[in-house]
Amino acid sequence: MKPAYEFRSDNCGRAAPELIEALAAANTGTDLGYGGDALTASLQVRLAEVFETPVRVFPVPTGTAANALALAASATPFGAVYCAPEAHINTSEGNATGFFGSGTKLVTLAGTHGKVGPGGLEGAIAAAGVGLAHRSQPAAVNLVQATDLGAVYSIDEIAALGDVAHAHGLKVHMDGARFANALVRLGCTPAQGSWRAGVDVLSLGVTKNGGLLADAIVVFAPETASSIGFHLRRAGTVWSKMRFASAQILAYVKDDLWLRLARQANDAAARLAEQIRPLAGVTLIAPVEANELFVDMPPAMIAALQSEGFLFQRRGPRLARFVCRWDTSDDEIAALSGCMGRLAAKEAA
Repeated sequence: MKPAYEFRSDNCGRAAPELIEALAAANTGTDLGYGGDALTASLQVRLAEVFETPVRVFPVPTGTAANALALAASATPFGAVYCAPEAHINTSEGNATGFFGSGTKLVTLAGTHGKVGPGGLEGAIAAAGVGLAHRSQPAAVNLVQATDLGAVYSIDEIAALGDVAHAHGLKVHMDGARFANALVRLGCTPAQGSWRAGVDVLSLGVTKNGGLLADAIVVFAPETASSIGFHLRRAGTVWSKMRFASAQILAYVKDDLWLRLARQANDAAARLAEQIRPLAGVTLIAPVEANELFVDMPPAMIAALQSEGFLFQRRGPRLARFVCRWDTSDDEIAALSGCMGRLAAKEAA
């Protein structure tokens, strides 16, 4: 048996020990259910400190729930949510936004490396038929941070998109499945990377970055927070023993653990990119700004890597995605880059 090297997703990795310890520590005594517990109350206070503003925090079981229900509360059944074609809500969530939004429509706007641009959003709103009852009405824009091609929006890019959205009455939703990875890349505070740049509601990723069984919706816009609890309850995504979800998220942000874990994943991806970038026939199709690499290479190389025990996603005949986790080791990186180097030399011979 060949050893397996895991690069399929950061979802495939271990949970950080600190979160396991937090779950065990929460498993004492009794407390109210459905968010009436002391840990969930503490979570509201702690994330308000982290984001430097009053927030409403809703722990949820999955990132799909966070995205779909945040957007359902931000839009209307006859509304349009603008997003990149590569956005997770468009490619990978079974139209959960449309389902939980009771008909909310996704409208894709092409951009660079999975980003939505302010010019594209402005043009789409202008062509939407605002006020015409037979057209879906612009309601919200979704941006993925980091994007589904591994790029990171700058603070100025977020702000420019937010300016256009708010000028036309749209809410700004950030799918922050890899929000911590983006913060590390940008070197900014959580506030600077979210509400100060115009984000109204954030799907805060925990699971991909050392978490287990919990993500969260962080709401900066009070009018959105007023209805989101109803959407969550109707969708069956309100934790009964919510203290265990809250305990994980509290441990995630304690002493900047989330940023340390993200930095480890980003650094691993950067080291891998540096080692494979010079290889003949190997091309990175998007900037490596977080913890994902999208690599164009000959189909024979992709097949050979798979046969050698490397686990990754094949996105097309020549395209592969490699994801580094918080616990990706130097040995794993050396094994992958070494094998790719040998295969590239063979292809070039």
